[in-house]
Amino acid sequence: MASAQSGTLYRGREGMWSWVAHRISGMLIFLFLLVHVLDTALVRVSPEAYNEVIGHYKTVVFGLGEVGLVGAILFHALNGLRIILVDFWSRGTARQRSLFWGVVVVWAVLMAGFVPRHLMHMFGA
Repeated sequence: MASAQSGTLYRGREGMWSWVAHRISGMLIFLFLLVHVLDTALVRVSPEAYNEVIGHYKTVVFGLGEVGLVGAILFHALNGLRIILVDFWSRGTARQRSLFWGVVVVWAVLMAGFVPRHLMHMFGA
């Protein structure tokens, strides 16, 4: 008789965590888009209120939130490509773990290029 874990691909491994992170990053991106549409629509209702809301976006908290947003978008896009490879490449399932770590490395390299530049822009250097 096989154990309860045999036959599972994702239980507690990279595939499961990439699945979870993909859903979380997708929801964060959705929430950002919802807020973005609402704050942009505010300009038609009250330009003064719109300017006040946009003023909040220039704070350090929102600047750090932008780092999180870019990180979520990059991960979601790269992991989406990984999912396509796992689904449509004949060796994708067998290589899904190495594809995950490839996503992590590419994500880290891209974020390492973005974060310092963004922080310099935030703090006016």
